[in-house]
Amino acid sequence: MKKEKQIVSSKQFGIMIERLAHQLIENHSDFSDTVLVGLQPRGVEFATRISDKLKEMSTDKNIKLGSLDITFFRDDFGRRDVPIQAQELDMNFSIEGKKVVLIDDVLFTGRSIRSAMDALMSFGRAQEVELMVLIDRRLKRHLPIQPNYVGKTVDSIQSEKVIVKWKSENSDDEIILLKSEE
Repeated sequence: MKKEKQIVSSKQFGIMIERLAHQLIENHSDFSDTVLVGLQPRGVEFATRISDKLKEMSTDKNIKLGSLDITFFRDDFGRRDVPIQAQELDMNFSIEGKKVVLIDDVLFTGRSIRSAMDALMSFGRAQEVELMVLIDRRLKRHLPIQPNYVGKTVDSIQSEKVIVKWKSENSDDEIILLKSEE
């Protein structure tokens, strides 16, 4: 049996998105040399929200947004019982000489981000790569990867799971922690 605990409410969720957008504006100002890249599948919704907020807050409406499929770059690609399904790619620009902000929902072991950096090389050589995550689960990192922008840091154990729920007809934005009841 799993026990749910809300760690970010809908109101807090909105505040985090706005704060992260402000941080990006502070560091990238006009976004002429910056691209946002959401990691499929769950980082894409987050990247879209950040892009929409930036366009709302900034005078620059030409913020480049792409999505990156890391399926074939994962170190566990051939080890699963059920193969991972590749996602549709949406990267219609080069990252050559650009500042890239990789965006994902939850950072845990760092393996997905390592895969993303490998996949990113297919689109050119970035001037700089930064990482934005909604949730940083910092206690179980397998690789020395740290985010530049963090919505919230959550200390959780291996058996717990962080679930980001995006607003839909059936639910509001929220982030929950699933704990196993023993």
